[in-house]
Amino acid sequence: MKTVALTGATGFVGRITLDRLLAAGWHVRALTRRDQPKKAGVTWVHGRLDDAASLIELCKGADAVLHVAGVVNAPDAAGFESGNVTGTAHMLAAAASAGIGRFVHVSSLAARHPGLSIYGASKAKAEYLVRCSKLDWTVIRPPGVYGPGDTEMFDMFRIAAKGWALLPPRGRVSVIHVDDLARLLVTLLSASDVSKRVFEADDAIVGGWSHEAFAKAIGAAVGRNITTIHAPRFLLKIAGWADRAIRGPKAKLTPDRADYLAHTDWTIDPDAAPAPELWKPEIATPKGLQDTVTWYRKQGWM
Repeated sequence: MKTVALTGATGFVGRITLDRLLAAGWHVRALTRRDQPKKAGVTWVHGRLDDAASLIELCKGADAVLHVAGVVNAPDAAGFESGNVTGTAHMLAAAASAGIGRFVHVSSLAARHPGLSIYGASKAKAEYLVRCSKLDWTVIRPPGVYGPGDTEMFDMFRIAAKGWALLPPRGRVSVIHVDDLARLLVTLLSASDVSKRVFEADDAIVGGWSHEAFAKAIGAAVGRNITTIHAPRFLLKIAGWADRAIRGPKAKLTPDRADYLAHTDWTIDPDAAPAPELWKPEIATPKGLQDTVTWYRKQGWM
């Protein structure tokens, strides 16, 4: 049985990926900051990305590294730098020290345009470190990830349930269900012909979704015919400052996020998509959105 060292195992994407890894027959050494329930096939390793000793322990006996952990929201550039850049550097060093060659790194489409946001800049720097390493690396840049358990897109569902949606300036986005992403990550760990490559993957909707079409799909999932309002960049920026002031570190529409949300094209590059024989999405987005709403309601979120 092969062993993988997994970061981000307690997060939204990481939790689903952990289950997928176990189903595929991997033993998982998973990094955690706090105690976790015992789980067959999982060795929990207490530590943090800024604790070199714990990362060396995490990588002990592993055949591969799957680096999912990252910072999506931070109060300043230092927070993004620490979580996304320094954390990746530490994981690369730990993998090299343990003699691990295979390294799959989860980045973001935001890395394509590092000048648009501090977040995107930090993800681009992390990618650069991975590409410059001597490891057998693969990078995956997910677009918007949704699904049961997600908190980042939850506000869109909550507001849609009230019959409206506040959207960025007109543009297009790609999305992917968390379980489809998890399957791809597990596949990339052992697939051939994926070394030294950067992949972008989505739900196979050619050209992605317009902001309005995706908002209306969420509306259909919550059972509402919604009214959409496109906000100009400056208004998004103001809303980002307001959300930060009201919800602090729990804010979802931050000033930094407002800048990259206003970009008109967050669709994947079809030339960077995995070949169909390697992986293809299995969850149609309308069905995935309905399942997500069902989960939110069962949890009492909506």
